[in-house]
Amino acid sequence: MAAGGYCKLPNGTVVVALNLPSPAGGGAGSVRVLVHAQNRARALTRLRNLGLRAVYLRGNAAGPTPDEVTAVLHHPDGLIWRTAPDGGPAGPELVTELWHPIRALLGRPAPQRT
Repeated sequence: MAAGGYCKLPNGTVVVALNLPSPAGGGAGSVRVLVHAQNRARALTRLRNLGLRAVYLRGNAAGPTPDEVTAVLHHPDGLIWRTAPDGGPAGPELVTELWHPIRALLGRPAPQRT
């Protein structure tokens, strides 16, 4: 289970934001994951298909900020992450870390172009 939330965009799609424990484990903190999809169910399915099986969205307490929505909409995969700030989900702290593609978190190689 994860803290998070979502926002519905004017075109009907949604951006889901989740705070998840780091897959690195060992007290490595948590990560903030953003997913752009047609609806909440598809957003969670995208994460589950990547191996994050126990991902659920309960409530809407920690929805994406406008800056996070912009970041995920401008990424070609529509699925990005960065280390979550210590103050909670996208708190008022200045976050200087850039967003990363999800394959960088899961340790998957980039697709080969031919």
